[in-house]
Amino acid sequence: MKYDVTVIGSGPGGYVAAIRCAQLGLKTAIIERYPTLGGTCLNVGCIPSKALLDSSEHFHNAEKKFSLHGINLDNLSVDMKAMIARKDDVVSNTCDGIQFLMKKNKIDVFHGHGSFVDKNTIQIADKKDNSNVIDTIKTDKVIIATGSKPVTPASFNYDKKRIITSTESLDLTKVPKNMIIIGAGVIGLELGSVYARLGTKIEVVEYADAVLATMDKDIGKEMRKVLKKDLKFNFHLNHMVTAVSSTTKQVTVTAKSRKDDKEMTLKADYCLIAIGRRPYTDNLGLENAGIKLDERGRIETDTHLQTNIEGVFAIGDVVKGAMLAHKAEEEGVYVAEYISGQHPHINYNLIPGVVYTWPEVAAVGKTEQELKDAGIPIKTGKFPFRALGRARASTDLDGFVKIISHKETDEILGVHMIGARVADIIAEAVVAMEYRASAEDISRISHAHPTFTEAVKEAALAAADNRPLHI
Repeated sequence: MKYDVTVIGSGPGGYVAAIRCAQLGLKTAIIERYPTLGGTCLNVGCIPSKALLDSSEHFHNAEKKFSLHGINLDNLSVDMKAMIARKDDVVSNTCDGIQFLMKKNKIDVFHGHGSFVDKNTIQIADKKDNSNVIDTIKTDKVIIATGSKPVTPASFNYDKKRIITSTESLDLTKVPKNMIIIGAGVIGLELGSVYARLGTKIEVVEYADAVLATMDKDIGKEMRKVLKKDLKFNFHLNHMVTAVSSTTKQVTVTAKSRKDDKEMTLKADYCLIAIGRRPYTDNLGLENAGIKLDERGRIETDTHLQTNIEGVFAIGDVVKGAMLAHKAEEEGVYVAEYISGQHPHINYNLIPGVVYTWPEVAAVGKTEQELKDAGIPIKTGKFPFRALGRARASTDLDGFVKIISHKETDEILGVHMIGARVADIIAEAVVAMEYRASAEDISRISHAHPTFTEAVKEAALAAADNRPLHI
């Protein structure tokens, strides 16, 4: 069989790349190692975690907030098996949708472990036995979209039973009494929120001195305050984990303060490792095609996402940049259009980042510290959700919108939000910045009342002319 393009990996980057290739008239194949399409995001990442976040949020609101609305419930409880079953159903329906899209676009799907024989030949083997070759196909172009796996240092003794990653955390059938999370980044806080809402005591050990350390400092401070207040998170920042061990019933984590070397020991039902993800390039036969990796194990690409081998491209988590599903999708479309002779473009500065805790976190552009380090003159405007009528009506009072603009031109350089529904609201900032809007531009646009988006207008007023209306 001969194809114009073969995509290895069917996550958001891979399947979107395949669809766009097919739309552009290219004969396309996609190879997926696992039985279902969708990759990490749809099967054990974005989609199932959001399903559990929504379910746990319903329970938390019923337990903590319904009485404020005059709604009284008796004998409230969690049926964890039913919650997991609903999550599985959401995943199944979503993956079925990707299968439908492959058929609709006449994309040939191969299940098995794809690897290079040479740059134009891909073999597909049984994922449990790479020596058992099922198919071999010829292709003009290849797009590598194999995603990433959780980082699990050998010293952490990852056993998938008591010492787990995000993958195993999605299938716990009982609510743990306590859980230790190593890492105060996006994954740790999201999954920690799921179980904290259901009654689990959460201890977070973080090497950096801040929560969400890669985001704007104001966001991290607010997130830490809210999680401590609402969900009783206990944070151990600036600590280095030195040992992780487990028995059949318990885990023990030892960590050392980076300030004074003082050691502490924590015990819990589970330890969730959430310290990041690594590119998944295992057994792809990259050496057979001569494809180079960088010092961090990512596939090296040029500005067109082409590897050092002509006709072989790589996108998503296996290349440099943020490990985000929507970033991978943009890259998938980019490569498909570039292969077809078009001139696409991606503005990596305007790829938004989102944390699906409650309150949600969303950001786009530069942080205040990044701009200061670059010597760029700035002004900032901030507006609290607490001052919004809509937020008071829904009791979602925590958080704020922060807009950073250039001190001289007023062009918006960064927008950082924490609050209700900011995962959706951030799109307004992305559109504005794509058109190089000023803070004044946003401040002069009518925003419906009462809505959460009014916080964006007010923050823009504060940034543009220091004249918010409602504080």
